[in-house]
Amino acid sequence: MKKISLISAIAFAAAFSAGQAFADDLNVVCSNEQDWCDLMVNAFEGETGIDVSMVRKSTGETLAQIRAEAGNPKIDVWWGGTGDPHLIAAAENLTQPSGADTSELLGWSINMAEISGGKTVGIHAGALGIAYNADVLAEKGLQPPVCWKDLTDPSYSGEIQVANPNSSGTAYTELATFVQLFGEDEAFRLLAEIGRNVNQYTKSGSAPSKAAARGETTISIGFMHDMVKLAKAGFPLKIVSPCEGTGYEVGGVSVISGARNVDAAKKWVQFVLSAKAQSRGPEVGTYNVPSNSNATVPPESPDLASIKLIDYDFATYGASETRARLLSRWDEQVKPVGR
Repeated sequence: MKKISLISAIAFAAAFSAGQAFADDLNVVCSNEQDWCDLMVNAFEGETGIDVSMVRKSTGETLAQIRAEAGNPKIDVWWGGTGDPHLIAAAENLTQPSGADTSELLGWSINMAEISGGKTVGIHAGALGIAYNADVLAEKGLQPPVCWKDLTDPSYSGEIQVANPNSSGTAYTELATFVQLFGEDEAFRLLAEIGRNVNQYTKSGSAPSKAAARGETTISIGFMHDMVKLAKAGFPLKIVSPCEGTGYEVGGVSVISGARNVDAAKKWVQFVLSAKAQSRGPEVGTYNVPSNSNATVPPESPDLASIKLIDYDFATYGASETRARLLSRWDEQVKPVGR
């Protein structure tokens, strides 16, 4: 009898281990910062009583996982990260319409929903920029960058850190921004020149500015709202809106096709689009611009109206073919010249 009980226990444990990804009421992949992910999970659980299993992954990692699990998804909803990979997932039918109420949302958020056929909705916006550690820059006798093209200066050799666009939505936004600003051939020439000054291509888009804040690198490229958080924490980080103009992200939220907990996933979407939820960003140092028109915009958030933004073409640069071609060219022409 004991032997049968032991075998049963082992079988149950194995079954539980294999199915534990589905044991919770909602499985979320979050591509925002960890503390923002944690805050929203706790708030959602408290408001709805739905248990959430959440992991944080970059947009590139998440898109790869969703593709690999097509037909047998372990994710119910994908929240955060730049909109381009969300649009790609929508075009590949890896996500489904959430039926979200968009009546309170700003135009750029609704635009994402319209482009994707309702499969992804904009949750926040953020502009791309340059940051530098003022103390380290002064110690090394370097001039602060003002424009994107300044980053090609040989005096910055080994001083720049940026993410890898294969894994990072932030870095893919940078890549697409350069192509739209300068034309594709000139963009890749500039990126290769900048690459000679890059000391590391990180997996995460926010990692370079954290490194700059700590003095581990002098200059970073990333989203300005992430830089604001670090500057407010007391780090000697200065933020630059490049003179030529810059691109921006519209972060997305998407329900996965074949989600096992689709009703809970749709409740999550409506929750994170609410003014109440979006207004809580400053509690954890999140200073992007919320998509709900009734949400409170933190005074520290970058003023998008005062930044020279390009007319970012989400439909083109959120297409699978465009992304694949640009990443392939980046792998061939830019990555090899980095350190």
